[in-house]
Amino acid sequence: MTRGLLIFGTAAGLFAQAAGDDTFAGAHAPILNNAKKPDVGAVTDRVARALPAAAGRGGKIARANFVDTHIFGKMERDGVVSAPLTTDAEFFRRASLDLTGRIPSPAELTAFLDDKSPNKRARAIDAFIETEAFVEKWSYFFLDQFRANGKMGRGYQLFHYWLKDAIRSDRPYDDVARSMMNASAKSNLVVAASNVLVREHVEGKPGQAVDGNDISKVHQLDTHDELAIQFGKMFLGINLSCVSCHDGAGHLEKVNVWLTSRTRRDFFAFAAFLGKTRYIPHLENRMAIMGHFIVDDLATGYDTKGASLLRTPRWGGPGKPAFILTREAAKPTEEPRDEMGRLLTADPQFARATANMFFAKLMGRGIVEPYDEFDLARQDPKNLPAGWDLQPSHPELLNELAADFRKSGFKLKHLFRTICNSNAYQLSAQYPGEWKENYSKYFARKFVRMLSAEEVHDALVSATGRPGAFKYGNEKVGMAMQSSVPTATGELKSFMVAFGQSNRSNPPRPPAASPLQPLLLLRSPVVTERVLAEKDSRVQRLLDTYKDDNKVVEELFVGTLSRYPSAGEKKLAVDAMAANRVEGAQNVQWALVNLAEFLYNY
Repeated sequence: MTRGLLIFGTAAGLFAQAAGDDTFAGAHAPILNNAKKPDVGAVTDRVARALPAAAGRGGKIARANFVDTHIFGKMERDGVVSAPLTTDAEFFRRASLDLTGRIPSPAELTAFLDDKSPNKRARAIDAFIETEAFVEKWSYFFLDQFRANGKMGRGYQLFHYWLKDAIRSDRPYDDVARSMMNASAKSNLVVAASNVLVREHVEGKPGQAVDGNDISKVHQLDTHDELAIQFGKMFLGINLSCVSCHDGAGHLEKVNVWLTSRTRRDFFAFAAFLGKTRYIPHLENRMAIMGHFIVDDLATGYDTKGASLLRTPRWGGPGKPAFILTREAAKPTEEPRDEMGRLLTADPQFARATANMFFAKLMGRGIVEPYDEFDLARQDPKNLPAGWDLQPSHPELLNELAADFRKSGFKLKHLFRTICNSNAYQLSAQYPGEWKENYSKYFARKFVRMLSAEEVHDALVSATGRPGAFKYGNEKVGMAMQSSVPTATGELKSFMVAFGQSNRSNPPRPPAASPLQPLLLLRSPVVTERVLAEKDSRVQRLLDTYKDDNKVVEELFVGTLSRYPSAGEKKLAVDAMAANRVEGAQNVQWALVNLAEFLYNY
């Protein structure tokens, strides 16, 4: 271990120890098992065994809102028992991580636990949603979704600022989506929303521009297609990748019934909303600057016979814009991209896909799962294709959640409050009886999720008091989710990559367990140097502040795991400090960081 940091051997059975120890391996079983991704309920069942026993609120669970009416009503009808409500400490940590990406401070947690008012959970949710940390987490989420990186040039900084402002002000989400689809700009370094368009540019003809004709430096048609796929996944929850190359019929019968009714010509018509758009790199000394673009609408339209660098040859057909879901044509008197935004955000599927995406982010799985793979032919229980199951677990809930989201004016903060204030969200991850695989679709317990790479890092910062070193524009920031793009180097970069940080070249993926992760928690300087009693770390401050080792141990538990230690845990930790106060305290925090309950939100 780094600089005399010893293995905490006296706490065997309660704290993480060495890589081969049975207790450590058991606590990290979900991490070490890197087989095919199991059901989220099965993962939760395994992780819950490594969590401290918690006495949540049992008995009949009240319906806090319509989310509960649907979820608990289905469980009652089918004879499925739910988990109890979680404890206040677990709820507070869960909501803090889900809404802000950070673990709560000891002062915040203590104040919440001391609060005896019956509506304190609702007030905590409101408080989290109004923090700057909420803005930072969810702007970072969108940066990942739209893969904001150097393909935007310096525009990613402006795009990040714009996202933060939209989230902070609770700008209607349909308006945000339309802005991304219809932005034009003399420079993407000036108009923030245009960076979504230029990010997807496909490089075309190599070499120098000739006579100022630099439009060939971008493959215009392929860029239209990439954007059509992006908008379909992000705003409609449908994956158009396959029909961008071939008809659905004869290919997708075993995958997606609705897509078998769509052809490549339907995709051409959807991409044709972008057919007049041009993505033109600025020139300097006859060299195209590929991160600095003009975006206008002076092209002649979508060429259905144009060559492609990415897909099978285009084979022709009408090139007039029509909406992929309804085949409704664009109004000829309107700008095509304006029509794309109007038709897409007015369709009920926009609200359904958005509500389902954020439901999945907060609940651990979507009502439709995966949230960006809707099969629109399997949404109505009264009109199912022969031989197919209903796709949504709770179709009526999905429709009501979407309707409520629309009624709110497409306000994301309202959607978050609705979900988090439900008692379904506030259930315990621990289940009172035998867990069965088919219970997952009932949301009969709160599903755990592994923290993202950024959340792991930022939790380490909060727990140890030792910030990182990132940049937001010209500012230095200490939290990973405050930055605009992944910029870590050296040991920190290796740590973040191992925990699944997106490089934004490819679509982001949920955090996945790997054998490397527990080894890094054990040995990486990202962890071991932060728990040392130096450089104004939490361990140093606690040792300097308190002479009572019991108090030091309590504060370490509350600041790292958001809970107080049990009597047995406290005794073992205090005994370890008695042998060597500094090394003992360092080892206590190092051990706590290596517990499964630190790495998972539950």
